[in-house]
Amino acid sequence: MSKPGETYSRIYTVVRQIPAGKVSTYGDVARLAGYPRQARLVGYALHALPPHSTVPWHRVVNAKGGISTGRGRHGADSEQRIRLEDEGIEFGIDGRISLNRFRWSVEVNAV
Repeated sequence: MSKPGETYSRIYTVVRQIPAGKVSTYGDVARLAGYPRQARLVGYALHALPPHSTVPWHRVVNAKGGISTGRGRHGADSEQRIRLEDEGIEFGIDGRISLNRFRWSVEVNAV
């Protein structure tokens, strides 16, 4: 079993690879990092990032293409949306991103 620091590091490595203009889901990141079915672990790792981190946390969305609002990060959801829109990602009238259009596709072995 991985140590917490090593686990988070693996998650951050995957998140850093998501290109601008694309998003990935918490579940996709977990799978690619080697932690299938542990999407919440990705959320915990991203929440642990310091405020000025260079990890592009804003490119990770929920399985429905929505922004998951987290407790303890006032304004993070609006900041996430602004960052994504700045990268050319469009939101539907329901506030969701089309995963068919903007989801980053990569094979597990490629990461």
